[in-house]
Amino acid sequence: MLERLELEAFLVLSEELHFGRTAARLHVSTGRISQTIKALERRVGAPLFDRTNRRVRLTPLGHRLHEDLRPAYEKIQEGLERAIASVRGPLAELRVGFVGAAAGQVVHQAADLFHERDPGCRVHVRESQVADALPRLREGEVDLLVLSLPVDAPDLVIGPVLISEPRMLAVPAGHALAGRSSVTTEDLAGIPLLRLAGAVPGDWLTDRHPERTHLGQQITYGAEFHTFQEALQLIGAGKGGFIVGAQVTRFYARPDIVCLPLTDAPPVDWAPVWPKSGNTPRVRAFAATALEVAQRIYLAATHD
Repeated sequence: MLERLELEAFLVLSEELHFGRTAARLHVSTGRISQTIKALERRVGAPLFDRTNRRVRLTPLGHRLHEDLRPAYEKIQEGLERAIASVRGPLAELRVGFVGAAAGQVVHQAADLFHERDPGCRVHVRESQVADALPRLREGEVDLLVLSLPVDAPDLVIGPVLISEPRMLAVPAGHALAGRSSVTTEDLAGIPLLRLAGAVPGDWLTDRHPERTHLGQQITYGAEFHTFQEALQLIGAGKGGFIVGAQVTRFYARPDIVCLPLTDAPPVDWAPVWPKSGNTPRVRAFAATALEVAQRIYLAATHD
């Protein structure tokens, strides 16, 4: 069985990718985090993180372990909170969803800070898959969702941009484009682009698989996917490419995928969105807290 520090150290380091910030969040020394992760890796029998002097990132095994452990940990936390609420009385709840690792990093830190400032409100954080993210928001399963823009939805409020990252094209490592240092939007005609299952023009994420290049070349559609991990598997298997944000090189690096900067494309922006029917002061306050946290993460990254 995992000890609590092992579990929390692994999950927080998976989000922060920084030993110092992980130690600060867990209120222990950096050395303690390092020792805990090394002990966990010895138990697993393989590295969970790639470490250099400049960065830390999850190995493919580490990423799979994070996907397996995070939902179980959240269930344990929810059970504990329900037990506490049964004794102390119920807290107000704010349910926040996110899509993607960078958004998750911001949301989890914002949830901690928000609860410190508003102890009467417990924030429940849930990861959403690309196929069901907006439906879950509209069906009331979450109160606020952090995802990539654009979102063309008159029933939703679009909050402040939290993350702005370069737009890139992810291609199989063996593809002809993989040897390039960068590409342009005209190069999109040279590889089938994966698309979100069931999406029609104008839907969310259709900016990642346009129908034509700027000069009018036809772009071929590739396989459909339901989750981002499924998209990565398809790319790695040589089934096509996909337009991604630069966070993929940090959080989802794989030896069978190469990410190339799209030099003439706008950045990928990420923001909180929520229903106009749920435009409450608490939701707006959380969006403001998330912006504060995102700016702090950006400043820390520029000084690493």
